[in-house]
Amino acid sequence: MRWGHDFTSLWGALVAALCVVALVAYAASIVWASVRQSRAARSFGEPELLSALVTYDATGRRAVKAVLLVVALLFAFVALARPKFGSGTKIVPATNLDVVIVLDYSKSMYARDIAPSRIARAKAEVARLIQDLPGARFGAVAFAGEPMSFPLTSDGAAIAQFFRQLDPNDMPVGGTATARALERAREVFARDPKSKDHVRVMVLVTDGEDLEGDPVSVAEHCQQEGTRIDVVQIGGRAPEIIPDVSPEGKVAGVRRDEQGKPLTTSLSAEGEAQLARVAQLTGGTIVRAEHGDTGIDQVARALQKMMREELSEKVETVYAEEYAWPLGIAVVLLVAEALLGDAPRRRRAAAS
Repeated sequence: MRWGHDFTSLWGALVAALCVVALVAYAASIVWASVRQSRAARSFGEPELLSALVTYDATGRRAVKAVLLVVALLFAFVALARPKFGSGTKIVPATNLDVVIVLDYSKSMYARDIAPSRIARAKAEVARLIQDLPGARFGAVAFAGEPMSFPLTSDGAAIAQFFRQLDPNDMPVGGTATARALERAREVFARDPKSKDHVRVMVLVTDGEDLEGDPVSVAEHCQQEGTRIDVVQIGGRAPEIIPDVSPEGKVAGVRRDEQGKPLTTSLSAEGEAQLARVAQLTGGTIVRAEHGDTGIDQVARALQKMMREELSEKVETVYAEEYAWPLGIAVVLLVAEALLGDAPRRRRAAAS
């Protein structure tokens, strides 16, 4: 058995205990009054003669009325606590998971500190993440200076193909506009009517910091909406040379600046703090690439665990409220107490 109102049931138990104490005290007072009345009658005169002068002794009826009132009060508090009894089981369907993958396509993702390149490895591991989460829906945002997106769908293969067919050279505007990308991911969720009832997760995969917008501000909005952001940080503070990749995908040397110096990519301490703050605000995790891995597989395992343990189908006991029974008993006892007089009704004498 369970209680619908734990606070009420606790106070009800306290009041019930006080009522029991009051009932015992009242019964004791009735007994003591009866003893005193008997002593007074013997001191006043002959009990047999005095009994003829008393029309009715209401002590017994008053005791019964008191018992009815107290017991009715006890049942009323039990009803107020809303007792629940198990009446069967029900299957709680699995909660759907919506994941929008936000993948950085800036040209720094051509760096080869992760073989064969950051972007090639990221696309492969994103495809594996999608494959490892059957039943989830996926959306996609590819970004550099401007984002492009793909709506939420149950067709994970379409999302993998969306990422697979793009390269950093295909992005119309260079840069790393993380804030705009996260805002576009919010729009992907907002445009889907089912998403508001699902668990929403963004997976941000990037190797750079946003020097134009404010990703932390977007993360605050995501936190208010209940959307979690997991961050995969590829690359660190050590400079990495950026290869010059032709439109055909062939490496044609090293990218150089106007002075002819090789271009490198690295993440500043402020950039790392920015990404960590984005994850922290939304209750997400941040994974940093190391030992030649991007870290996307760690995010995939965490999402798999969530789907298996937190969002999976469950069997729960159904509890039915049965407050009507104690409430009905309380009403019956109160009616009986009201109808029971202190003395029996006198019969009218027959007319002579």
